[in-house]
Amino acid sequence: MPASEMLKATEAAVVARVSLRDVNRVIDERILPETLISVDNGRYVLGAACTLIAFYFESAKRLTSEERLFAIRSTEPRLRRWNRAATAALLKADWTVRHDFLTIDLLPFFERSIERLERLDAATELVTISDAVMGGTPVISGTRVPVHDVAAAMAASIPVKEILEDYPSLTEDKLELAALYAEANPLRGRPKPVIANLPRGARVISDHRIPRRRAG
Repeated sequence: MPASEMLKATEAAVVARVSLRDVNRVIDERILPETLISVDNGRYVLGAACTLIAFYFESAKRLTSEERLFAIRSTEPRLRRWNRAATAALLKADWTVRHDFLTIDLLPFFERSIERLERLDAATELVTISDAVMGGTPVISGTRVPVHDVAAAMAASIPVKEILEDYPSLTEDKLELAALYAEANPLRGRPKPVIANLPRGARVISDHRIPRRRAG
């Protein structure tokens, strides 16, 4: 499988709308066939296989594990040949799986996952990472605005209007893409705490941490 068609586990979680723990589970428990994943240098999932991850967890209350696994195994031979250029054909195909009296239509899961994948692609294209720009910090292309700073503001429920006032070069769509990118590419280490309930118009201009002294 081309590396360009594979997603990191964190990216797959975003596309499938599940937790990272769920993505690791489908890999560890071999819920996804080996042809749709890679664990050689990190954990990766074929982009279109996010559809099957979403299906497995969303249908858990209506279908047994055996029925869900049957649908996944039945679909795998067609998915292993997937690439982004074949997306249009994929969405026009018949993704109905039949087993005895059971009929499962996977197309709605494909539609949602492919739409989410396209948004993630747009988010990735929005971001620039260069040692010449803020030491390699991911920024929104054409600006010096750190992507994760924008995402933190969104996560803190700061009104979009206020964020755009702080970053006039951005748009509401770019804010959403920045948040999506940050979710798919979380910063390593402990995240900075969000300081809530600040007076309107107030901004954090410095955040220092003092090491905790050990007793005795």
